[in-house]
Amino acid sequence: MAKPNIYVGINNEINGGMTSIGKIIRDAWVFGLIDESETCEGWNFAGVDALLQKVNNEWDKYGCLASHLPPELREKHFKIHDIAIQKAKAVGWSGDSETDDEDE
Repeated sequence: MAKPNIYVGINNEINGGMTSIGKIIRDAWVFGLIDESETCEGWNFAGVDALLQKVNNEWDKYGCLASHLPPELREKHFKIHDIAIQKAKAVGWSGDSETDDEDE
């Protein structure tokens, strides 16, 4: 089966959007790189990669730590990611897959 070349959108993602691309999109919302209503559905992966570079550039300004964000961005980050976690848990995501290899 051929690998898709178009992104399905954060609202159609597996695990309630708790994926690498989902995190990129949520962080882009935090930094105001895209509007919070933008799900990136239909984007090609080159566009997602370009967004990743912009998100990384923003994180670099703060040492890649949410605790280093200015208060307004820190609050926005917490709100966006907290809502995402609640929504993902409601559809069965537990976070276990992110730590599955820690016991090895």
